[in-house]
Amino acid sequence: MDSIEPLDVERVRPPYGVGPAMLSLMLATFTIGTGEFAMMGLLPEFSHSLNITISQASWAISAYAMGVVIGAPLIAILGARLPRRTLLLCLLCLFIAGNIGSILMLGFVGIELMRFITGLPHGAFFGVSALIGASMVERVRRGRAVGQVLSGIMISTVIGSPLSTYAANHVGWRVAYGSIAALGVLCFAGIWFFAPRDRPHPGATALSELGAFKRPQVLLTLLTSAVGFGGLFGIYTFLTTGLTQVTHLPGWLVAVYQVVWGLGMVAGNALGGTMADRSIDRTVIVSLTARIVFMLGFWLLLPSPYAMLPVTFLVPAGIIMLSPALQTRLMEVAGDAQTLAASLNHSAFNLANAFGAWLGAVLVSSGLGLGSVGWGGAVFSALGLLIYFVTIWQGRACASHAAA
Repeated sequence: MDSIEPLDVERVRPPYGVGPAMLSLMLATFTIGTGEFAMMGLLPEFSHSLNITISQASWAISAYAMGVVIGAPLIAILGARLPRRTLLLCLLCLFIAGNIGSILMLGFVGIELMRFITGLPHGAFFGVSALIGASMVERVRRGRAVGQVLSGIMISTVIGSPLSTYAANHVGWRVAYGSIAALGVLCFAGIWFFAPRDRPHPGATALSELGAFKRPQVLLTLLTSAVGFGGLFGIYTFLTTGLTQVTHLPGWLVAVYQVVWGLGMVAGNALGGTMADRSIDRTVIVSLTARIVFMLGFWLLLPSPYAMLPVTFLVPAGIIMLSPALQTRLMEVAGDAQTLAASLNHSAFNLANAFGAWLGAVLVSSGLGLGSVGWGGAVFSALGLLIYFVTIWQGRACASHAAA
């Protein structure tokens, strides 16, 4: 079913084995994921400490997302010639500095600037980490390796973000981000000792990385990601409000459902990585099709607390299956522009974050009800599925033309 040719990736050998190297990458993606999602739970304490409104405080989230969108392609191009291990260490230094700067700034404008700086290494870090993970294993296990590396960000929604919220409520948001910075230092040490020491890439240039934008398969895969993930953030933004106001769950039970959501992300990521090793195209199609069904279920079943428990698990599981599949696919179609293509996937992911949350707000504010984010997300998934069918058709047409 897959319409892409496999790309040979140079194998690298970690100094102390694949296990410790993979664990160090997972810890790093967990830490950066916690740094991203923590602010969503910190907003009440954060806004109170700065004497600003929740709406104003949310601009710190937007500043981080903007840093991700801008930083991913910029850093991928500037760091094209560096060994990937060296690039990861530089990105971690920027992440640590941004978090320390966030807690030292007294004014909100300065904090916004630091959140923007902290977001700059995000996309490139996840993209390069996925490349390193894939390069440590044989090709038939590449999807699982990518899924394992990216599982850190999924686990951060279950453990890291709730712990940050707890810390912020008891000792302040600055201590929470100080702890994230300290964890970043531990990640730096882990990657320094355990990540494979790959060779520099003197032949890589900004021009060769920019070649990704000339590849229709790269652009169509990124468009699938930007559209397909939109429904996730539309639902996640209003999940707590929907469970409280429509499902009528008490606060403590809402927290349980949020943990179930995070577990769904972890399970979907693991399943998606395994399926991607068998067929990337089939994994993407199954994920997008399942999401249409599960998101319509969210819309129809939101009033039922019993039905919403499995739906709260299945919606993120179906969506996140897409992540390792698309990340692996970009490695297959990017050619010489591996770093940029892998990093741009996370820019597309954050564009989906911004647009999906915006569309959800439009649907809810238009009086269509909190459940409307479910059918809105289903529309996103259907559009993503249509784009991916175009991607498969274009890839096969190019392959037939080349053969002729």
